[in-house]
Amino acid sequence: MFGIHDFGLFLLTGILLNLTPGPDTLYIVGRSVAQGRAAGVASVFGISTGSMVHTLAAAFGLSALLAASASAFLLIKIAGAAYLAYLGARMLLSRGGPATTPASDASSGFWPAYRQGLLTNILNPKVALFFLALMPQFIAPESIAKTAAFITLGLCFITTGTLWCLGLAWFASSLGESFRRTTRIEKLLNHTVGALFVFLGVRLATSK
Repeated sequence: MFGIHDFGLFLLTGILLNLTPGPDTLYIVGRSVAQGRAAGVASVFGISTGSMVHTLAAAFGLSALLAASASAFLLIKIAGAAYLAYLGARMLLSRGGPATTPASDASSGFWPAYRQGLLTNILNPKVALFFLALMPQFIAPESIAKTAAFITLGLCFITTGTLWCLGLAWFASSLGESFRRTTRIEKLLNHTVGALFVFLGVRLATSK
């Protein structure tokens, strides 16, 4: 279909890659533990939407342009790193645990958490290059429907990843629920997650 070959191998590769902890996994777990299930689920869907954007970009050749331009790659990478560091700094500078819970802070509600997850994924150029590197390996060079093949493979990868991440969000939020009942522990938890986000931003900025 659409010139796709070794589809079973692609699914297995995608599942194994999704099971491997990465920046998105850490982001979702951190959100879920610190801010609850709604924020975690919103982050999952935001990141999944961002992955869909990267899939479409790869399908229509935009990721190839990004890969060819060192300046564009650097600009997007720095923007993504700065955004992650900004989110982390907000959590680090919060004065108390309750100030960061969904019930009392609009910035941690479903839609804000969704938008933040979306932006952290879109502003990571390595995700774009990942899709550009992975998908062509399973598409026949002579295929006349490469765009449809890219989108089909991307949807399959995103679907398995979303299911896995939803499970992570559920588990992490359940684990964090008992901690969030104590103000002191909740404050420490939010600051820890904030430090994690800053670390992810620094790692993205300094990566090659």
